[in-house]
Amino acid sequence: MTYSQKNRVEQWLEVNKDHGLPVTGFDIEKGRTALVITDPQRDFLHPDGVAWGAVGESVLENNTVANLEQLMNTAVEAGLPLFISPHYYFPTDHKWKFEGTLEKLMHAIKMFDRKGTLDVEGFEGSGADWMEEFKPAINNGNTVICGAHKVFGPENNDLVLQLRKQRIDKVILAGMSANLCVESHLRELVECGFEVTVVADASAAAKVPGLDGMLAALTNYRMIASDIWSTKQAVANINEAK
Repeated sequence: MTYSQKNRVEQWLEVNKDHGLPVTGFDIEKGRTALVITDPQRDFLHPDGVAWGAVGESVLENNTVANLEQLMNTAVEAGLPLFISPHYYFPTDHKWKFEGTLEKLMHAIKMFDRKGTLDVEGFEGSGADWMEEFKPAINNGNTVICGAHKVFGPENNDLVLQLRKQRIDKVILAGMSANLCVESHLRELVECGFEVTVVADASAAAKVPGLDGMLAALTNYRMIASDIWSTKQAVANINEAK
């Protein structure tokens, strides 16, 4: 993979580097640092996925799939712990009595649907499944796959528990989607005392008339996270920390 052409996030980082805000920076410390990926699933990232109409343009602009693949493979090769925080909906979840805007959309288009918590029939190749490119890194027997989060953040799954049990307190964060699950994970992890950097072009977001989730996320990442990295920076930093 080459980085000869800057993607949209790299361009934003270059244009907005003189923002005047303090940047803490983020150092990878082996034994204390992990890579966390949210929702690396087909419904977001594959052209056949049910959300592609909303996020596809952003995925292509950021080169998200290739960036996520490179990021996860680099982490695995470097021995950096990899944690996945996935999004699943089961039949009983469709009986919720109220929903926010994007919850309502996800339920309506049957995003991340599975037949049941103990039923994986039809899972392989479904919208809830991982992208094929990611399976070597995710299905290697060492990656921690957390319980499903149901809205956007990790408050109701076991991600924080799994990180704490491995004495991880520094997180490199990426995945889908930028201004929803990634940003919600960022906010909760920071509130729980984790130091977090976001790999912004290993993400993407919905673009609809008048609304651009990626731009919203980038602004908030800069104001909340210890740093924002491109995939190129993240890969270099992980390799240097070996």
